Amino acid sequence: MNFPTKTVQEWADYANSIKWPEAMIIDGKAQAGQDDSYVPLVTPRDGSVVTQVPYATSHELEQAVSAARRAFDEGPWPRMAPKQRKELMLAWVALMEEHRTELATMLSVEMGKPIADAWGIELRALINTYRWYAEMADKELDEISPVGDDDLALITREPVGVVAVVTPWNFPLTLSAWKIAPALAVGCTVVHKPADLTPLTAVRIAELALEAGIPAGVLNVLPGRGSVIGKGLGLHRAIDSLAFTGSTEVGRAYMEYAAQSNLKRVWLELGGKSPNIILPDAPDLQTAIDTAAWGIFFNTGQMCTAPSRLIVHQDVADEVISGVIKAAENYKPGDPFNPATKMGPLASSSRRAEVQAHVDRGLEDGSTLALGGHSVELSTPLAGGAYYEPTVFINVNPDSALAQEEIFGPVLSVTTVKDDEEAIRVANNSDYGLAAGLWTANVSKVHRLARQIRAGTVWVNCYEEGDLTVPFGGFKLSGNGRDKSRHALDKYTELKTTYIKL
Repeated sequence: MNFPTKTVQEWADYANSIKWPEAMIIDGKAQAGQDDSYVPLVTPRDGSVVTQVPYATSHELEQAVSAARRAFDEGPWPRMAPKQRKELMLAWVALMEEHRTELATMLSVEMGKPIADAWGIELRALINTYRWYAEMADKELDEISPVGDDDLALITREPVGVVAVVTPWNFPLTLSAWKIAPALAVGCTVVHKPADLTPLTAVRIAELALEAGIPAGVLNVLPGRGSVIGKGLGLHRAIDSLAFTGSTEVGRAYMEYAAQSNLKRVWLELGGKSPNIILPDAPDLQTAIDTAAWGIFFNTGQMCTAPSRLIVHQDVADEVISGVIKAAENYKPGDPFNPATKMGPLASSSRRAEVQAHVDRGLEDGSTLALGGHSVELSTPLAGGAYYEPTVFINVNPDSALAQEEIFGPVLSVTTVKDDEEAIRVANNSDYGLAAGLWTANVSKVHRLARQIRAGTVWVNCYEEGDLTVPFGGFKLSGNGRDKSRHALDKYTELKTTYIKL
């Protein structure tokens, strides 16, 4: 399927023609919210109200968890042959492909992602993830341990049970797929709480699951407030495992909720303040520069892995800084319905205010503003949108708030270092450890420095490259557990030993 050829107005007209879901999904049915539970969905493209979202209450929470519990304890999903689960999930994938343009447009409306990125990157990741784990469903084999001639020891993986999935708004389809797909593939049932800003695309995907034949209660979707639905899932004793992507603050709360309830497994992918180290022997300095700019301005900087700390050797600092500032010209904020737009709005006006507060604090702390630093007001019809310009700070103290706190916006902090050792010290001077970049052509240096960087992923002479076969997750306050790859199954399965005397 090729990216549709549409003008800005045609994309806008198409978006206006979409019939948005009007209910949540509980036990295989669309269920309307209570009369006073509807909340407006505001698009950051222009600040207009698109539709009303039914927010779940504690009543719907109990219904959804009960449905998932019943589907796991009594239903066919965990009991059917893995091949059957695979076939149903692949039928679901086919419907996602069929509705790709609809889903991409809904996502672009909800959080302002440029339509070319929504269709070409996020929907591709959604479809590929579900397909990959569907194909894995019937290819995981159990083990037999060689314990002796008179004994037989079986080591089997069993689905953990009911899984709560709580996901953010920055890559809502990708990050939910990384959790829901492996959980369903091994036979778990799921209650999904999507982010407040991106609830209805998740509901639409669940509608397609039912159309594909996924049994009732296997996937339940509850839009709602974190203080009600998120907290309720964390404290619920019928939830066996909880997978969360979001802030470190909320991640801490989920650990506490688990301790206060049933000690459910809690898997966390949290914040990041990722370093990107450029050394003088980078194999292609221009590529390093262009990638540094793309990494921080792509998705308007709203990425947990965004290389927001550029650590550059003094010998190439001037060239790198001037190059990044020049490259930033390609990321002027624009209409997300324009296929040529590389950087859309921030996800909400409140997010824009938070980014501005970080920038103002950076100025107060003595960092030098080299580019940007202000919100952008586009002309009608986008005048109410949440746009912000690419921003670059130089001479940033590694201990300052600008270098330590996750901003989640198009804001780059640049720190100059004298040698490799200082680069590693600055890189590791963070409570986070999600990802890092390293640019050098020296093979020995690659291995030596990559080992020293405390991060779950180290990209060498590239950034944001990946594959479903490799795990993703963080060190330190960036969380625990891993998404993607076979390693993700550890979050949704229990290992059982059956020891038999022959």
